[in-house]
Amino acid sequence: MTVILLALGAACCLGSGFVLQQAAAQRAPMKDFLSLRLLLDLVRMPVWLAGIGLMVVGMALGALALGMGDITLVEPLLATNLLFAMALSRRLTRQRLGRTGWAGLWLLAGGVTAFIVAGQPQGGSRSPDHLWQWLIMGMVLGTALLLAAVAKRERTHVSLEAALLGVAAGLVYGVQDALTRISGDHFERGGWPALVTSWQPYAIVVLGVLALVMVQSAFESAPLRLSLPALTAAQPLAGIACGVGFLGDRLQVTAGALAWEVAGIMAVVAGIVLIGTHPAMPPGTGRTEDAVEMQPR
Repeated sequence: MTVILLALGAACCLGSGFVLQQAAAQRAPMKDFLSLRLLLDLVRMPVWLAGIGLMVVGMALGALALGMGDITLVEPLLATNLLFAMALSRRLTRQRLGRTGWAGLWLLAGGVTAFIVAGQPQGGSRSPDHLWQWLIMGMVLGTALLLAAVAKRERTHVSLEAALLGVAAGLVYGVQDALTRISGDHFERGGWPALVTSWQPYAIVVLGVLALVMVQSAFESAPLRLSLPALTAAQPLAGIACGVGFLGDRLQVTAGALAWEVAGIMAVVAGIVLIGTHPAMPPGTGRTEDAVEMQPR
């Protein structure tokens, strides 16, 4: 129960933080798209700093949840951040949920519940399989960088650009969560000396900055509804792949359990899409097609 509460608290902070970050990022200059200079522009905006503060708290709570629980349990719960983003956005826009909003809410909540109940996630070996670790991390991060490169070259389809960056950032965050779990294990076994002498904490910082640039560029270029659903859907998928692939997490593999697990994941993705495209999500200003064409690359 403690792990569940920590993960939901993290989701609340993350979802609220994303809304505030997008409100600031849409006012940043497009010349800094997918550049570290974008963060220097945003750091001068109080709203963005508040959003980052909430995100940092959310990531800290998520790290505690990952340290105490299994990534295959925590990741689906973190995906509920979209529910909290929806709640804040609905308050700001004064839009009613309607059939689409309620359908998305129940699909997301029901999908997470179905996956956890059917899969019964359990931790396995605390020592990761290094061969599979590098293979899976390489595939996930390589896909994220490829998507970011395609988004960088995309000039005419703002919605595609934002969605690609959302997926790329979600994949990076999923790997970051897996490394956070490993770092927690190092700290548990050997304290601070074991933690600071391992490479995972430093990789977490690098991946965090990389994902942050991707997320803020997506928020800068298009409305939140075009990027946050993609990010929210990609992160748990990448995290579960890492958990099962090299962290030793186990799920029930009976025919009935697998059917419910797949159905749960599909319901989560469908709920994320419905909530993300709901009118209550802040539209933002985005970027016009002409601005895209004139933007130097």
